[in-house]
Amino acid sequence: MNDPNNWQTALDDLPWANLTADVAIMTPGIAALGKEAVDRIIKTIMVFDDFHHAVAIDDEHDFGSFEAEGCTIRFKIDYYDYGLDCPDAGLTDPVRVITLMLAREY
Repeated sequence: MNDPNNWQTALDDLPWANLTADVAIMTPGIAALGKEAVDRIIKTIMVFDDFHHAVAIDDEHDFGSFEAEGCTIRFKIDYYDYGLDCPDAGLTDPVRVITLMLAREY
């Protein structure tokens, strides 16, 4: 079970509830599904809570996967400094970049 006091999990949950919280990126494969499909995918991500089945490593809620639009959709959070040029999971106040992709684009 997830530790509600885990600050990393709490940070990672922010982009799911509000995809405009930091930076959101979609791959060309996601964009090619069309606006309506992208809207449905975003709504699914915003309520996603199946991390134990989605191979979320270290229980940090920084990766998820589900089926939609006949495809496997994946989403991942990476951590960067505020210049977005240095990936770093060790920052205490990172910019979280969520990437939405088709599994085959991973």
